[in-house]
Amino acid sequence: MEQVLKIKKVRDNARVPKRATEGSAGMDLYACIDAPITIKPGSLHLIPTGIAIELPCADFVAYIFARSGLGIKHGICLSNGVGVVDSDYRGEVCVGLCNVSDKEYTIEPFERVAQMVISPVSLMPVAEVTELSDTDRGSGGFGSTGK
Repeated sequence: MEQVLKIKKVRDNARVPKRATEGSAGMDLYACIDAPITIKPGSLHLIPTGIAIELPCADFVAYIFARSGLGIKHGICLSNGVGVVDSDYRGEVCVGLCNVSDKEYTIEPFERVAQMVISPVSLMPVAEVTELSDTDRGSGGFGSTGK
């Protein structure tokens, strides 16, 4: 059975996400806003996309990632790092953006503000234990294997 991502416009002027190229992993999400929104340095804004989605089943998740151009060129990042849209969520997909630069940035209506990647998710059972198996690394954490 073919897996299908269902997309519903929850605002009349919303744009359906699409991949920029055939090899793109992510689909561009568009700002569904009526007027430009200026994000001042250090501030946060929730940007609506005008769409809701239905994943085929609980075996999938939609991840929302920053667009590299906005992040690298303008310091516009996702305020929550990576967004997670669960399979049972049916509300509007919104993108939390933050400005980590020292300059204002203006989001224009229908600008590409993030990308959405659909991925399988492993829904394994959880078991509380008193011991974990040993490894060569053990509990060595941040920087324990080099710089």
